Amino acid sequence: MDNFTPISSGLGGMLIGLSAGLILLYNGRIAGISGIVGGLLTNRQARELLWRAAFLLGLLGGGLIASSIAPDAFAFELDRSTPALIAAGLLVGFGTRLGNGCTSGHGVCGISRLSRRSIVATAIFMSAGILTVYIINHILGGAL
Repeated sequence: MDNFTPISSGLGGMLIGLSAGLILLYNGRIAGISGIVGGLLTNRQARELLWRAAFLLGLLGGGLIASSIAPDAFAFELDRSTPALIAAGLLVGFGTRLGNGCTSGHGVCGISRLSRRSIVATAIFMSAGILTVYIINHILGGAL
């Protein structure tokens, strides 16, 4: 295993859980990224726009700060074609709309609230992801 990082992964998971809990506790909102972005694009109330924009800027800003502190932690290579990445992004967007949420909304926030809908949704998208990786890497030989 080349990328076994239990300490940084555990700390990252704790920070994700903490931020999801804090936004629910202090704002009464689920920290689902697709819902936050969707509301940013469709909502016209200044108060709604402000917290959504601040949340997204915090995600991007945190990533920028972390990459400037530890650039090697963000070094990776993609072995997929640009059309495959575009198709994947569109399918993820379609899936989040179809499932009324994404991995952060259902997987992190929904499961922690013991939402049956989120547990089923997470099981489905995890299974679909595992199956997709298996098909692409083992049946199609990793070419896409």
